Amino acid sequence: MIKTISGSWFEFQHHNMLEGKYWNPICRHFSAEQWRAKVREMKSLGMKYIVLLCSSLVTEEFEEAYFKTKIYPPALDFGCENAIEILMDEAEKCEMKVFMSVGYYGIWTHTRDNMIDPAVTKRAFRAMEELYALYGKFKSFYGWYLPDESCIRKYFDEDFMRYVNLYSDFGKSFDPQLRVMIAPYGTNRLSADDVYISQLERLHADFIAYQDEVGVKKSQPDETAPYYEALKIAHDKAGRAKLWADVELFTFEGTVYTSALLPAAIDRIETQLRQVSPYVDEVLAYQYLGIMNQPGTIAYCGHPDSIALYNAYKSLKERLDQKNSR
Repeated sequence: MIKTISGSWFEFQHHNMLEGKYWNPICRHFSAEQWRAKVREMKSLGMKYIVLLCSSLVTEEFEEAYFKTKIYPPALDFGCENAIEILMDEAEKCEMKVFMSVGYYGIWTHTRDNMIDPAVTKRAFRAMEELYALYGKFKSFYGWYLPDESCIRKYFDEDFMRYVNLYSDFGKSFDPQLRVMIAPYGTNRLSADDVYISQLERLHADFIAYQDEVGVKKSQPDETAPYYEALKIAHDKAGRAKLWADVELFTFEGTVYTSALLPAAIDRIETQLRQVSPYVDEVLAYQYLGIMNQPGTIAYCGHPDSIALYNAYKSLKERLDQKNSR
């Protein structure tokens, strides 16, 4: 049985400006109703999870927040005054679950510094307090997402382990029912042996959505199944975090990481879903926004091929749903 996409990352601005070429300038001027429309579009494809990439964005050039806070100034020239509240409210209406981002509270490219710098932690924890105070009332507030992702070079770096556990414990201090998700990369490099299992046993994460890394060309679409098969065995033995997949829906206009993201071919995406489905509990995607657009949407953003991918994926989902129901 091939699983369909049950959730996606979501952003108000793409952190890598070169990659977000086809939607960043448009999304900056979205109204509240346009942001609501994007949530409804995701719901129309059967998605139930939204992973907010960042609640604020810090680059070498600017700092901006997407909620009312004094940590960073509000996003300039932004069409929606309180974007996160709109997201949470519409997600609740659509009966969707949101993982709230705890980043970026340091320059987003400085991943390791963000994990270990006490000043970044202080800002992030203050933001978590404020975010929960503002939005914890929404039924859609499902948990926390830690966006400073680590490369698994055979095993998790111990600094990453400490970062996850520190943030997870603080995030659950507001409500122990809140869930914590991470999405590391290096899936094709990790060693799912007893050492890795012991790390999983010590890691305070509820869901680990491993990147399949097909979009960034570190893995081929038809070779990821063994990675997730080994991970399933490790996760089952550890008995802690649930195993999810982060399937990449994009390709690059030019070179990897330094050019715009484009919609991938539906045949490639179907192969990616087929590879991970036997082993994971849920399939998340990176990402709906900018890569898919519903025909006739009032909130169009992204490459022109994004409408064709929406239609192609909708047809694929309908076919798979029919087949899976038999």
